[in-house]
Amino acid sequence: MRRFLKENSLSLGFGALFLASLAGQAVAGWHQLNDELFADGLHQLSLGRYLTSASFAVDVTENWQSEYLQFLLYVMLTVWLVQRGSPESKPLKDAGQESDEAQKVGAYARPDSPRLARAGGWRTALYSRSLGITMGTIFLLSWLVQSVAGWAAYNESRLRQLRDPISWASYLTHSDFWARTLQNWQSEFLAVGSMAVLSIYLRQRGSPESKPVGASHEATGIEG
Repeated sequence: MRRFLKENSLSLGFGALFLASLAGQAVAGWHQLNDELFADGLHQLSLGRYLTSASFAVDVTENWQSEYLQFLLYVMLTVWLVQRGSPESKPLKDAGQESDEAQKVGAYARPDSPRLARAGGWRTALYSRSLGITMGTIFLLSWLVQSVAGWAAYNESRLRQLRDPISWASYLTHSDFWARTLQNWQSEFLAVGSMAVLSIYLRQRGSPESKPVGASHEATGIEG
């Protein structure tokens, strides 16, 4: 058990942080919504009702979709785009999809390479892009859920104000949907760009996201 915890401490640590923050968000969001309902003179919700409400679903999924968009773009753009001196970038000479030899696929696969890296044909081609495909699928699905949940939450708000609800298609072009979406996107783009640039000049000893403390500012694609 101790070995398992040590070897999986990164995923377990982030999993625990995720569950704790999700629980905190649920409680805080529940109180926030009930404050709004109380101000409007409406019946308040139990925590269980709130957890199955459109309000909670949209608040969760609008963050999920932006996070997976961040990783999708990071995975895809770093194939071709490079940043001199950043450990978040490939070496400048390696821009592009790289050769089969460099990627250890097909005839260049090693004995311990994944089976699909050795298979060849469409299976290796698909496996070679499986991370981007998976990130893109999760992003699109969570964005779809956000749009449906946001539409339902927005119409609930309109009904409380004695206004007619709008269609899902109309909501997709509404400012409420795009304000929720873009306020998350811009923060993700800023964070990734900042990390790529700041890691050129700053260090964090022992972190694989940083260059070694003594590495040159010009060193690119080197991690500690």
